[in-house]
Amino acid sequence: MKFSSKALSQTITQLCLAKGIDHIVISPGSRNAPLTIGFTQHEDFHNFSIVDERSAAFFGLGLAQQLQKPVVLVCTSGSALLNYYPAIAEAFYSNIPLIVLSADRPSHLIDVGDGQTIRQENVFDNHILYSANCKEGGSHQVYNETEMNIALNTAIELQGPVHINIPFTEPLYETSETSTVSPQDVPVRISSEEEVIDLDAVTEAWNDSPKKMIVVGTLFPDSVERQWLDALAHDKSVIVLTETTSNLHNNNFFPCIDQLIAPLSEAQLSTLAPDVLLTFGGMIVSKKVKAFLRSHSPKHHFHVHPKTANDTFFVLTEHIQVTVNSFLASFIPKAAKTNSNYRDTWLAIKEERISKHRAFVETAPFSDFLVYARIIEQLPEPLQLQLSNSTAIRYSQLFDLPSEVRVFCNRGTSGIDGSNSTAIGAAYISSTPTLLLTGDLSFFYDSNAFWNDHIPNDFRIIVVNNSGGGIFRILPNAKKAAQFETFFETKHNLTARPICELYNLEYASARDASDVKEALDTFYAPSNRPRLLEIFTPSEVNDEVLKDYFKRIS
Repeated sequence: MKFSSKALSQTITQLCLAKGIDHIVISPGSRNAPLTIGFTQHEDFHNFSIVDERSAAFFGLGLAQQLQKPVVLVCTSGSALLNYYPAIAEAFYSNIPLIVLSADRPSHLIDVGDGQTIRQENVFDNHILYSANCKEGGSHQVYNETEMNIALNTAIELQGPVHINIPFTEPLYETSETSTVSPQDVPVRISSEEEVIDLDAVTEAWNDSPKKMIVVGTLFPDSVERQWLDALAHDKSVIVLTETTSNLHNNNFFPCIDQLIAPLSEAQLSTLAPDVLLTFGGMIVSKKVKAFLRSHSPKHHFHVHPKTANDTFFVLTEHIQVTVNSFLASFIPKAAKTNSNYRDTWLAIKEERISKHRAFVETAPFSDFLVYARIIEQLPEPLQLQLSNSTAIRYSQLFDLPSEVRVFCNRGTSGIDGSNSTAIGAAYISSTPTLLLTGDLSFFYDSNAFWNDHIPNDFRIIVVNNSGGGIFRILPNAKKAAQFETFFETKHNLTARPICELYNLEYASARDASDVKEALDTFYAPSNRPRLLEIFTPSEVNDEVLKDYFKRIS
């Protein structure tokens, strides 16, 4: 085993090993050679080579999403670093730990016209948990160790992105047989789950109300203990609204939020509005529930999260800064079951919606809606489902997914820019097969995602190609905009076939309902290559079918 001769490289690699950080995504370059040497020369690191830094960062995000621990990104100096920013922002808002290691020129070569240099220090300032700016030279070893420890520990403790900027002077490729530094590992501080939680305010409000609503955003699968979910499901004064990305399932819960709420009249909304709102999990997709609870404000809103609390409905009463399980373990024994028909009233509405939904699916014309219905009907179990933004995640919210399907989507910033790459990183780690369900714009936007050697053969991709940004046809008044098709919908005639040929993916296509059924019958069968199914839908009717759907279920 060899080491880079640079003390900074030796320091960061040894600290990563000490803290159990061992998945490293490297993009090629020269200035980062000391880091590349340091990581690739040690057998305990799992190294991935990905050329495109934007794709590399989202691939690392997918790894970290599934590992539930930090992943390191390594890049050279200059604009390479800026390509990480979309994934950094996503990690920041989704509480996913990423560690950015950017190689840099020494300070005297910045802003003097030297090639491949930008101002790298603190470049992610608005979307980073910690920025460490190292200094080259033996006299700075203690300082560098301290900064690196703080950054690495912050990523682990607070579950989010950090940035360590590391300057290197030339020569860059020299190695040594032994390490010249022995950095001190500052232990990670593990917060106690036994802390006392003051629940007086939430308990008092909860026990006094006959109408209580829980809205659950993005959650990692199996992150909430079943006993607490069962307790909530059996309280007749409580309704639990779950999003596709919440990964929670119970017959008494309410998935498909938009399907449930959209047809309600103003009088019904006023009658059914909760007195108390409890939320946990990450970002919420449903615009319908946001509009409902913003216009019919509950008296109290309590949000449970150890780190952040978004005032999504503009009535946040209290942020309870613990994990969901810690909260529920303390709260459930104190929560009195109130005599109420609140849940049963909502369940009656749910059953009516389901009946009308099924009837519509049976008669729906070929369209985005019908395609998503058929895809979800034929999902194998178990499965990891990676959804892209924007149409894919919104259509999926209209269907109740099987409990053995684990759902993920980049909802931190809700961007289309890295869905492919994230899904591939997640698929590499997952022990179950992965399906990426995506729209055409999201797929083409991140097509460099397939430029790597880390895609499992059981990885599956379904591209619903409606020849543009179909989501814009659904948005109110968007079609009235000048030059709508060119600058909003961005109509195109592209197909995924050439991309599959370029990256050695199996390709199949479908253009009507019978094609879709036939293709899905064999789509998940074992293969020697990743497989892609492209389904072409008629863009001119998709929005009308969706509008008709909401009319028919009311």
